[in-house]
Amino acid sequence: MKKLVLAIAFIGIGSFAMAQQTAPTSQERQAKRAEMKEKFQQREQEHLAQMQKDLNLNQGQVDKIRALQDRKKAEMKAEFEKNKGERQARMEQMKAKRAQRDAEMKQILTPQQYDKWQADRKAKMEQRRMAMKEKGMKGPRMHKPMNTAPQAN
Repeated sequence: MKKLVLAIAFIGIGSFAMAQQTAPTSQERQAKRAEMKEKFQQREQEHLAQMQKDLNLNQGQVDKIRALQDRKKAEMKAEFEKNKGERQARMEQMKAKRAQRDAEMKQILTPQQYDKWQADRKAKMEQRRMAMKEKGMKGPRMHKPMNTAPQAN
């Protein structure tokens, strides 16, 4: 009886905790994406300014470096778009394998065991998600100035 009450309480608490999380809306995602893009561009500008200072670059060199960065960015974007279909196919394949594994686990486990297994998987996934979020929130990377002083032999 205690196990039944404990299992029901566990499922109830888990359901309540998941209900508190809301998915971001399309506008929120677009705003966050625009903010991230702006921060990335600002970081690029700061990095280029630091390079100009550290290496004593003239304006022609700065312009060539900026053109090189823009060209590389365009190449990366083209490569990303080229591989988009392959990436989506792999994701679909992974989803199919996961669904197959879930169906097999459902046949092996009792309904209570399956529910507990599902809850454990969701909890672990949430822990990983929070760890990744914390890892990403350590702040902007600090760019150290290059050591351009002549070295003593």
